[in-house]
Amino acid sequence: MYVKRNYGLWMTFKWSKKSFLYGLFYSSIIIFIYKITGIGFTLPWEPLSVIGIAVAFYLGFKNNSSYDRTWEARKIWGAIVNDSRTFATAILTLLNEKEGESYDQLKKDLIYRHLAWIISLRYALRKRKSWEHNFGPKNLVFVPTYYEILQNGLDKELLVYLNAGELEQYKTKSNIPSQILKKQAEEIKKLHAEGIISEYKHVWLHQIISKLYDDQGMAERIKNFPLPRQYASVALWITYFFCALIPFGLLDIFITSTELWIWMTIPLSGLIIWIFFLMERIGDYSENPFEGNYNDVPISSITRSIEIDLREMINDDNIPEPFPVENGFLM
Repeated sequence: MYVKRNYGLWMTFKWSKKSFLYGLFYSSIIIFIYKITGIGFTLPWEPLSVIGIAVAFYLGFKNNSSYDRTWEARKIWGAIVNDSRTFATAILTLLNEKEGESYDQLKKDLIYRHLAWIISLRYALRKRKSWEHNFGPKNLVFVPTYYEILQNGLDKELLVYLNAGELEQYKTKSNIPSQILKKQAEEIKKLHAEGIISEYKHVWLHQIISKLYDDQGMAERIKNFPLPRQYASVALWITYFFCALIPFGLLDIFITSTELWIWMTIPLSGLIIWIFFLMERIGDYSENPFEGNYNDVPISSITRSIEIDLREMINDDNIPEPFPVENGFLM
C-alpha cells in the first residue's frame, strides 16, 4: 500500500509507460503509411467519441468493482484486528483464577496460538492463484523488509508461537488457519471442563472463535473467487479495439489543417491511448487485494501490529518492531 500523499507523475508514468510508447509507435506507423501511400483512410471522430464514452463507462464499472473488493478486504482485516483484541482481552480477564494458582502460561499459549492463526492466514492469502499477476520476490527489491519475510517462510514464523509437534500436525492439513481455530475451540472446551471458565464464558468465547471463522471465510471468498473474467477480459479487449481506432479519428481532424498538424496525431494518440490503458491497468491491479502487490491491503503490516498489541497485553519480551515504510510502501 502506498502511504505517501500522492504518487509522483514519474512513478505513475513509469508504471504504465509501455502503453504510451506502444501508442506512439502504432500511431507513427499509421501516419507514415498515410504519407507514403497517400491513401486517405480516416474515420470520423464523432462515432469514435461515442465508442470512447462507452469504453470509459465500462472501465468505470470495472474499476468500481475492483475498488469494492479492495475496500471490503481492508474492512475484513479491520474486523480481524478488533476481534483479535477482543479475544486476547477475554482470555486475560475471564479465567477463574484460584488463590495460589497462576494461568499466565495458559493465557500466553492461547494468545500465541491466535497469533499463529493470523500469520498462517496471511500466508494462505498470499498464495498465488492462476488469475493473479506474476508478481514474484524478484519484484520486491523495492521493499527489502517484505522480501526478507517471504524468504523466511511460514514454518520459521509459526515456530515462534507454536511448538514443533503441533506445527507438524497442522502441516498435514490443507487449511492450517482453520485447524488452528479448531484447536483453540478444543482448548477452550478443556477450560470449561476443568472449571476455569463458566458455561456463559465458554459460550461467549466460542462466539468469538465463530467471528474469527467468519473473518477468515470472508477473506478466502475474495481470495478464491476472482472478479468474473468476462468483465475483466471484455474491458481489456474493448480498450484495445477503441485505442486501435484513435489515430484514424485524429487524422480525420488534423488532415484538414496544415502539414504540421498531421504529425500532431502521433503524440495525441499516444496520450489518449495511455490514459485509457492506465484506467484499465488501475482496475486490473485492484482486483486481487491479497496477491502481495504494491497497492494491495498491507496484511503483513496489520499482522505485525496485532502481534505487537497482543504481546504487549501479556507483557512479553522481545516484541517485534512495526514494519517500516520503504520507498513509500507498506506491505
